[in-house]
Amino acid sequence: MPPHRSKSEKNDGIAKHLRRDPYEVLGVLRNSTDQEIKSAYRKMALKYHPDKNGNDPVAADMFKEVTFSYNILSDPDKRRQYDTAGFEAVEADNQELELDLSSLGAVNTMFAALFSKLGVPIKTTVSATVLEEALNGAVIVRPLQLGQPISRKVEKQCAHFYSVTITEDEARDGFVCRVQSSDKSKFKLLYFELEENGGLSLALQEDSAKTGKVTSAGMYFLGFPVYCLDQTTNSVAAAKDPDAAFFKKLDGFQPCEITELKPGKHVFAVYGDNFFKSVSYTIEAICAAPFIEEKENLRAVEAEILSKRAELSKFEAEYREVLAQFTEMTGRYTKEMQEIDELLKQRNEIHASYTTIPLIKRSSSRKKSRAASKEAKEDGEVRDRKPSTRDRTKKKWYNIPLKVDKRKPC
Repeated sequence: MPPHRSKSEKNDGIAKHLRRDPYEVLGVLRNSTDQEIKSAYRKMALKYHPDKNGNDPVAADMFKEVTFSYNILSDPDKRRQYDTAGFEAVEADNQELELDLSSLGAVNTMFAALFSKLGVPIKTTVSATVLEEALNGAVIVRPLQLGQPISRKVEKQCAHFYSVTITEDEARDGFVCRVQSSDKSKFKLLYFELEENGGLSLALQEDSAKTGKVTSAGMYFLGFPVYCLDQTTNSVAAAKDPDAAFFKKLDGFQPCEITELKPGKHVFAVYGDNFFKSVSYTIEAICAAPFIEEKENLRAVEAEILSKRAELSKFEAEYREVLAQFTEMTGRYTKEMQEIDELLKQRNEIHASYTTIPLIKRSSSRKKSRAASKEAKEDGEVRDRKPSTRDRTKKKWYNIPLKVDKRKPC
């Protein structure tokens, strides 16, 4: 007789059976680049976002499906697993969903902040309201001059937009945009592409990270592949396996989609990603022409990091094998130690059995001798005990000396 399944289990089974191909959901090809997948996801997420569709259940289901599909295709390992064996190879329960804090509400935001403080990795996304306003061209864009930093404060889940104009020589020499926060606030550095209708569509996103006493983020367009490190990649799996935190550390080290900018106007934005408070920040745009040595050093260091990532993959297999052997040896060590202790105990018992005095009689005679000595001691204490003050008082009370004068007649 088949086991009984609850209604929720049946619904989960139906949902898994009716899942669509992630490539089909996002409307991309199987050989699509990461940038093409990301662009398709942002457009569909903006279209079906709950903020824009109210209580429409169809739009809510589509938004979940789009997010689920992107979580698979945006992760190189999960995408490879899906391409090889389908949904069964992907652990859906470990998907790291991106949260829009602007739509959570006060209570849910408080819980998210608490989990973040406890070390639970929480990925956030840019508010759909901000993306829609940018796409419609309804945002204020301020000019940002090269080499002239600007310090401001942006509210949570809001964004400040800046435009930078670069010449052909500056584009060839390389361009860098950096943001830092002295109060260690969380923010996102965004890069937007200009649409034909005058709107702005999100093309790149860099989350802030702690670097010393500040949090910072930067985008580097230097004419050669520059890599960014996603700290939250495989964070859930790493939490389950402490060793994985080391071996998966460089999995999020991926090349940026855009390596150089064309001459003309470019738009960047700083998005406040704190849970409750505003973000104080400083943004600056720099031409990389004076930083020739730094460019070469960056290229060399990132090449070494890529080499280390390849070495880690081989080293993990060796480490796991040695660790398994070590675990087996420590288990055997404990077992052997217990067996040796048990044999020595049996040996001592056998040695103790070589005697003509029964063990029970010897113990009983000892008890009798101890009891006799105890009784004798108690009798001696009774004899030697002096009468108390109360006893002496009673004796004097009954033995009152009476003096009789015989010379006087009665």
